[in-house]
Amino acid sequence: MDMTGERRIPAPREKVWQALNDPEALRAAIPGCESLEKTSDNEMKATAAVKIGPIAARFTGKVQLADIDPPNSYTISGEGQGGVAGFARGSAKVRLDPDGAATLLRYEVNAQVGGKIAQLGARLIDATAKSLADQFFNRFAAALAPPELAETEMAMIPGTVPVAPPDVLGLPLAAWIGGVIFLAILLLFLGSML
Repeated sequence: MDMTGERRIPAPREKVWQALNDPEALRAAIPGCESLEKTSDNEMKATAAVKIGPIAARFTGKVQLADIDPPNSYTISGEGQGGVAGFARGSAKVRLDPDGAATLLRYEVNAQVGGKIAQLGARLIDATAKSLADQFFNRFAAALAPPELAETEMAMIPGTVPVAPPDVLGLPLAAWIGGVIFLAILLLFLGSML
């Protein structure tokens, strides 16, 4: 499976670089990541729980950094074992380019899976990988966004949690909609009794 893309991160390149090398920042952004520990300057060990279609597995493995060119780029590669579910291994070339006050993060991913996971089919695996990548980048960008962007720009990114709608007369909009639906059902019920 190959995947390429780019994301605009609303933070300066140096801040994005630091976060890409911070195990805690990565752990918080990686979907299903239970632990991520730095074991050396260029190596980490990780545990993550992932669900692909009907198969849920906990992967453990190592992540290594190579071709490091701070704060411009690096290659991150890793391999994880998911027990009877199978294995996953791959690498990603990550490049950071300044984009005004923000950073343009470009990536090229090459990954392979084996075992039961590989039997699910390329379309399901590709869709899950894209979904996980979207979740990662949305979380990563939100964590680095200045507070004033957190509720405006970040709410417009697909896959992120939208900002709650405003209250109307002291009650959440959902309460008003639910009340109107309940009233309509009640009127229909009473009308059928007459």
